[in-house]
Amino acid sequence: MEYPKSGPVTLRTNLADYAMTKALKSGAVKSNLVTFDFCGPKVANQGFKAMVRERKYDAGELAIGTFLEARTYGKPVTLLPAVVMGRFQHSHALRATARGAFGPGDIEGRRIGIRSYTQTTGIWVRGIFKHEYGVDLNKVTWVCNDDGHLAEFKDPPNVERTPADGKKVDQMLLDAEIDGAILGSDIVDDPRFAHLIPNPKDAALAWHKKYNTIPVNHLFCVDKALADTRPDVIAEVFRMLKETKAAMAPSPDGIDFHPFGLEALRKPLEMMIQYAVEQKIIPRPFAVEELFDDSTRGLN
Repeated sequence: MEYPKSGPVTLRTNLADYAMTKALKSGAVKSNLVTFDFCGPKVANQGFKAMVRERKYDAGELAIGTFLEARTYGKPVTLLPAVVMGRFQHSHALRATARGAFGPGDIEGRRIGIRSYTQTTGIWVRGIFKHEYGVDLNKVTWVCNDDGHLAEFKDPPNVERTPADGKKVDQMLLDAEIDGAILGSDIVDDPRFAHLIPNPKDAALAWHKKYNTIPVNHLFCVDKALADTRPDVIAEVFRMLKETKAAMAPSPDGIDFHPFGLEALRKPLEMMIQYAVEQKIIPRPFAVEELFDDSTRGLN
């Protein structure tokens, strides 16, 4: 991958539509140096595999769990300390009502579905199960549709895959073929399932008060060759991201779901690193500073 050593650049970019990205994607945030070609899929996570396996995009959002794997396997991706999407995760854990009432502390020995074992939403929710409810995650069978974004990753032994030509875990949940599921997408009301964590909004706010942080999902990344070649472009991209964040309406709860800068991100990144190691997604813990390159570590 080669980039011009000076002058304007156009970056093939995978970035979804959020309140956070609206000003950037609408063109309200402008630059004479950087032009974004928003050529990624409408659902950004559908482009993550191509970003880390094929270098299909020069820039864009990437799930932090995927980035940790990419860093582990030496993929040429550079992280910026800029959150594109953060959210509470408690409401994404569901149980099949036909399986009877049970709580998060009762899932050992049960089968819980998730799109992919390495999905970042799943890493956060499993970490909550372990650290808030005392669950031994090795005693849960995780039923997964898909492989991970990194080809090198192999599922641990307590992962069960759905048949290649079979139904997905969301339908298996509705049909009560599994006990519960962690669904990363928007969830509609249906009497066939209920929240696995009771009163998930209150539980999430209590979690936030306990840890004074939020579960970050997607951060902005660029191709490493771009970061190495054009630190001026990286600084400009970061400026544009800060400007599009500033144009967003504040959260009704007054919580910043899009922290910027290494220090603001230290706590959630340390938690995600710990959870990823515990869940056998990465083999060793990183120091937070290791996740950034020279061109991005000092951005604030």
